[in-house]
Amino acid sequence: MPGQVGAIDNLEKEELKFGFIKLTDMAPLAIAYEKGYFEDEGLYVQIEAQANWKVLLDRVINGELDGAHMLAGQPLGATIGFGTQAHIITAFSMDLNGNGITVANDIWQQMKQHVPMEGGKPVHPIKASALKPVVDQYKSEGKPFNMGMVFPVSTHNYELRYWLAAGGIKPGYYAPPQDISGQINADALLSVTPPPQMPATLEAGTIYGYCVGEPWNQQAVFKGIGVPVVTDYEIWKDNPEKVFGVSKAWADRYPNTHLAVVKALIRAAMWLDADNNKNRPEAVKILSDSAYVGADYDVIANSMTGTFEYEKGDKRPLPDFNVFFRYNATYPYYSDAIWYLTQMRRWGQINEHKPDSWYMEVAKKVYRPDIYMAAAKELIAEGKAKNSDFPADDESGFKPPQGEFIDGIVYDGSKPNEYLAKFAIGLKGKQRVVDGKVVE
Repeated sequence: MPGQVGAIDNLEKEELKFGFIKLTDMAPLAIAYEKGYFEDEGLYVQIEAQANWKVLLDRVINGELDGAHMLAGQPLGATIGFGTQAHIITAFSMDLNGNGITVANDIWQQMKQHVPMEGGKPVHPIKASALKPVVDQYKSEGKPFNMGMVFPVSTHNYELRYWLAAGGIKPGYYAPPQDISGQINADALLSVTPPPQMPATLEAGTIYGYCVGEPWNQQAVFKGIGVPVVTDYEIWKDNPEKVFGVSKAWADRYPNTHLAVVKALIRAAMWLDADNNKNRPEAVKILSDSAYVGADYDVIANSMTGTFEYEKGDKRPLPDFNVFFRYNATYPYYSDAIWYLTQMRRWGQINEHKPDSWYMEVAKKVYRPDIYMAAAKELIAEGKAKNSDFPADDESGFKPPQGEFIDGIVYDGSKPNEYLAKFAIGLKGKQRVVDGKVVE
């Protein structure tokens, strides 16, 4: 296949192995493989499910994997040395939205009395202020209120923390390297549970709620064990979710191969969102295969085809719950990277003040829109995409200030410290956590 029309010449490496976690947002990898987009680029690719996010990252760092479906926070966390230290980059953002927060049935029954109702149905978005009396009750009885998220630098951790804090519930601080539990001064205790195990852990009563990607919120509805109360679309409209990550050393060694991979992934994302999501049923069929997500077709389709079911029977239209290409979803914006860094700082994973310039430097080290745009231009030249499918050549990498958060706080990526100062709960200015206390 090398030398084929459209394929990039001089591929440095043709046989590749990519990792993923069993979530619907790994879809661009599955589609690029199943639709032959990798082959069109002269690439022979294997795609392999990984046990958890840590194993996946370690295998990208040690070269067992050429690249992987990653949490947006993973390349950033690794590059700044929170957890495993390694320079990871991304030139492709995999999707927008796609997560939800689910609570156990009995917790929902207690929350429900604090949720506004209309026509017998809850008014959305449901805020964590409805959960606060429940958490306060647990605290007064000396019982821990345990919740699950998928990884310390996951979008899910930051979204769950954001939602809780917006409702007046403290999700706790980190104080690395001594304390990486994230539970200092916490009202709700968050800990890691791998995504596919979330429903079983909830059913066992080990946790009372969780934040996870699909299909593991809808699975709770189907099993009758929990109620998704809010989606990340409602916490932060059109938030970036996963990225495709490679080590910087790998990208430097195989630049043409990297470009070819990004081209194939862009085509997959375009296919996933084409003609008002007309390909989604086919995508769901592919993803339901045990080699990919391995959940029932109906469970995956519940969120992938434009709806989302909250309380059993309360199915609502949510056409943008999973976005793979529209709204420039695949472009790696610096402002997205900076948002994740602000949340790492807010919760003490970055336990000292950093100037605004530091956030920008890290974003530019990790997010590579230059590689993305080079791949986009190849696709335009080949007639596989149009100029209008992508941001303009003079794109700054910063989205305009965004105000569609559940608490109405406006985020401007060019002013990270000013943004942090707006939150009632969280570190700001020169604050840090020392011996379990926030000090100035």
